[in-house]
This record gives sequence, structure tokens and C-alpha cells, in this order.
Amino acid sequence: MGARTKARKRALDVLYQADLRGVDPLVAMTELEDRSDGPVNPYTRVIVEGVSTHRTRIDDLLSTYSEQWPVGRMPAVDRNLLRIGAWEVLWANDVPTGVAISEAVELSKDLSTDESPSFINGVLGQLADIKDHLVLEP
Repeated sequence: MGARTKARKRALDVLYQADLRGVDPLVAMTELEDRSDGPVNPYTRVIVEGVSTHRTRIDDLLSTYSEQWPVGRMPAVDRNLLRIGAWEVLWANDVPTGVAISEAVELSKDLSTDESPSFINGVLGQLADIKDHLVLEP
């Protein structure tokens, strides 16, 4: 497993935990860093900060393109994988779109339901198709 894949998994852990506990993801990130035995991959923090910064816009887009699946009704793992994938597809210019989608799909295969990989692939694929037409804040 590559360093960025591990960072995505760790970011998913942070976002999932924050989601379930109802705390700010940046607080959960700081808690992880404080209790960690070693350094946390900096890309983990980049993801958590990026998702936190753009969460409202990400959730709006996910609600629009998830075809009758409001973000609040999605399984928490899927919701947070989609948030990570959407952030990488739309704002992480150093991550190829295909890699962002593939990584989210692969994590869902290990951590979520049998239907999740195709659902995540479909939603992120739609976002990738329209990203050039979206007005996004930096």
C-alpha cells in the first residue's frame, strides 16, 4: 500500500470518526496527531483540511449527483469516501482524476457494502465529467 493510499485511509478514519462523534474534523485530526506514536503522513492533514474547507460545496454536489441519496442517508463510510474523492477530483490538482476515483472505489471494496464501489464510482465519475463546468472556490 502506497503512502498516499495510507494517508487516504487515515483521513477516512478521521473524517468517519468526526462524523460519528459530531465533532469538527480538524479537532479529530489534531487528536490523532496528539496520540500517534509517530509522525502522521502530511497528506492525511491536507485531505482533512481540504474536505473541511469545502464540505458544504462537496455535500451539495454529492446530494445533486447521488440520484435520490441525500448525503445524510448514505452509510458514513461511503459519505466520507465520497467527500475525499470529490475533494481530490475537484481541488487536488496534483492528483489525477482517475487515481482519485480508483482510490475511493478500492477503499470502499474493503470497508463498505457490496454496492458501494459502483455507487462511489458513478457519483465521482459524474463529478469528473462536469468539473470543468463548475465554478469552484480555491
